[in-house]
Amino acid sequence: MKPEDRVRLEHMIEAARSALRFMAGRTRTDLDTDLMLLFAVVRAVEIVGEAASRVSAAGRAAMPDVPWPAVIGMRNRLVHAYFDIDKEVVWKTVTEELPPLLTALEAALEGK
Repeated sequence: MKPEDRVRLEHMIEAARSALRFMAGRTRTDLDTDLMLLFAVVRAVEIVGEAASRVSAAGRAAMPDVPWPAVIGMRNRLVHAYFDIDKEVVWKTVTEELPPLLTALEAALEGK
């Protein structure tokens, strides 16, 4: 793995872990009522996607378990349509999609 790709994977892992920590013990309704929580989670997901977009094509090809287009697409949607963020999608992303993504990224970083 290229050193630059390793750094980007580390960024993705760190941001994904942050998003999961932010949401720990929270409910879906908290995204509606806690603006700081929403901003923090959205920013963490944006970082996951931005780092993913900077992983080389060879690095992405070596990790087929990672849904690269979806991860990068989510970042693009959050950044470019910031005025129309669907909190339900953010909730599902963090609670359902980030945990298996994090597992895949950690395995890739460990060379498994």
